[in-house]
Amino acid sequence: MILHLLFFSFIATVISTPICLFFLKKYRIIDDPKSHKHPGIIHKIPIPRGGGVPLFLGILIPGLIFLPLTKITIALYVAGVIAVAIGVLDDKKDVSPYIRFLVNIVVAGIVVGSGVGVPFITNPLGGILHLDMPTISFDFFGHHSFMPLSDLVALIWIVWVMNMLNWSKGVDGQMPGIVAISAIAIGVLSLRFSVTDDHTLLAAQLSFMIAGSALGFLLFNFYPAKIFPGYSATAIYLFLSVVSILSGAKLATAILVMGVPMVDGVFTVVRRIVSGKSPFWHDRKHLHHLLLKLGLSQRQIALCYWTFSAILGVIALNLTSEGKLFALIVLLTLVGGALIFLHLGMEYYENKDSV
Repeated sequence: MILHLLFFSFIATVISTPICLFFLKKYRIIDDPKSHKHPGIIHKIPIPRGGGVPLFLGILIPGLIFLPLTKITIALYVAGVIAVAIGVLDDKKDVSPYIRFLVNIVVAGIVVGSGVGVPFITNPLGGILHLDMPTISFDFFGHHSFMPLSDLVALIWIVWVMNMLNWSKGVDGQMPGIVAISAIAIGVLSLRFSVTDDHTLLAAQLSFMIAGSALGFLLFNFYPAKIFPGYSATAIYLFLSVVSILSGAKLATAILVMGVPMVDGVFTVVRRIVSGKSPFWHDRKHLHHLLLKLGLSQRQIALCYWTFSAILGVIALNLTSEGKLFALIVLLTLVGGALIFLHLGMEYYENKDSV
């Protein structure tokens, strides 16, 4: 059973997290609200950052034991190490978001260069949109093929997921729950296809490893958190984005199961650009911040996110392409409308109180 990978990843993360906590405290990789001036901070006491390290180890250790070393797995491990390294550096002392974004592109490029691409997208209105044409072939220490459109879509998707999920860790336990549920949904989707296909089998294996690692980390990150994911957690977002591609380019399923943070991410980018700010500009206007202002607790918000992700995951696994398109439109309307309503409502009451 492939579920043994979830178990081993869970155990690897549970064991490595306390060890990482010791070193994170020793080297002062800590988020202290008194010295770290970030508008999104809601905790009151110093808490170690750098949770991306045990999250990555929870995938890397079982991966080296159970998975074959291929071009894709080696590229993922190398890209993951780079993502964790820049993440830990950012967790120690804030790195420019533009440098972080450049590193996102680099690590995504490493993975895409190993052969991870989006060769087609199922058209919900019928047919298939082929992205593997044109194909450019060349010989350089062997025969290689380059599909510009397929690789570009994969690169954009990976970078987007890495940043979108990074914005979805504002309250304790929020992110690992979303990642675990999304990974399980993608893993189940992968198992629906022939596991004799190397990419599909790898997607299923990695998906359950990602879920196990996220669940192991959740034991330490649920409110009150003993450790924060930090920016180093972008490595696990990288893995999740890649398995959603390897599972058969069923990106609609991944978009749907991650629908709430996805819509919040799009809304955030548009809102910041419209207000004349950089998309990388930090603020306290994400959906989870608005829910906190409404009086919900961190646990309640995390549970809300998990519930919606689980419901959307079940829906995604039981819908046709046309059904997924309809569900995405409904989700965009409901969550987008709720965000607009909450923003306008909050601004109204803030302005009213200031008068």
